[in-house]
Amino acid sequence: MTVATSLIPGLDDIVKRGDPRRRGEIARAISDLFFHDAARLRPDLIELFDNLLIDLVPHAELASRVDLAERFSRLDNAPPHLVTQLARENEIMVAGPVLRHSPVLDEAALVEIARLKGQGHLLAMTERPALPAVVTDVLVERGDRDVLRRAAGNAGAVFSPGSYSELIKRAAQDGVLTLKIGQRDDLSGEHLKELLNGTLDVIRRRLSRVVNPARQVEIKRAMLAIEEAALPPGPRRDFSAAQRTVLALHRGGHLGESALLSFAKAHKYEESIASLSAMAGLRLSILDRLIAGDRYDPILILGRMLNLGWPTVRALILMWYGPNRAPADADLEQARVNFTRLMPATAERVVKFWRNRQTI
Repeated sequence: MTVATSLIPGLDDIVKRGDPRRRGEIARAISDLFFHDAARLRPDLIELFDNLLIDLVPHAELASRVDLAERFSRLDNAPPHLVTQLARENEIMVAGPVLRHSPVLDEAALVEIARLKGQGHLLAMTERPALPAVVTDVLVERGDRDVLRRAAGNAGAVFSPGSYSELIKRAAQDGVLTLKIGQRDDLSGEHLKELLNGTLDVIRRRLSRVVNPARQVEIKRAMLAIEEAALPPGPRRDFSAAQRTVLALHRGGHLGESALLSFAKAHKYEESIASLSAMAGLRLSILDRLIAGDRYDPILILGRMLNLGWPTVRALILMWYGPNRAPADADLEQARVNFTRLMPATAERVVKFWRNRQTI
């Protein structure tokens, strides 16, 4: 410590009148003493170094400040006031290393800097190994797209319920953010459903491919809940009796196109849908929603995938119209043409997509 003591008498003059290069030299000399004995320094000596450096470093040249910030950012016992001062610098080359790594920065300093500084400072914070909720609250509130993506991808970040909801809201316009959130271990079932509800199908499929098997199951269950919640209001059809009938046909080896045609001709909707569900391997509630929509295209697709004949497909279309309505001959002819032109491979891909939206 004799060298540091010998420097003290001249420090005031250097701080007031020394040029940046001279200040940098003195700052590095004192810092080297600190680094040499850092592991053994008592708190009072750390405070002494803090007081020596806090007036020198801000006035040193940029290269010296960058170097010192990098070296001090890795120490558990770095001078706290100096570290906070470095983190507050506008120059991100200086502040960045400290914001990314320094364990000395406390939550209050991080929150203050996150509220006052620009996106570069916020982005640097997202690389910290741990981010408490009080910090991520500000990052989510003020952060741009890159900040949110990095924060969501940080496994050590903790988000409050409000910040989680805001992240998910922003993810509706950002597929990359959706993927980051969808892979988080702390994502609750409700938040997963909220995330998927505002996400395009292509992003949902991509998410299903990158998450672990357990999350894949959660996604499928959440999608089922979303599908069922989107069903039109009103009484739900009761398929229990129809399912028993279809199951008996299946066990007896009689479930096939002939049985389906009979149900369709008799306008037995529940039995027809239950038969199609069993034959196509589609969940009944999803198939019901598809067939009950405002277009009969799903009937054409299922018919082509199952290799049904046109008479069966025609009977299903007439059932779709209902007993009190009848399609024009021209409409039926157009349906037949569309059915004939539909490629089996295309129909198979569409049905496979429907199956992938089911739960297992």
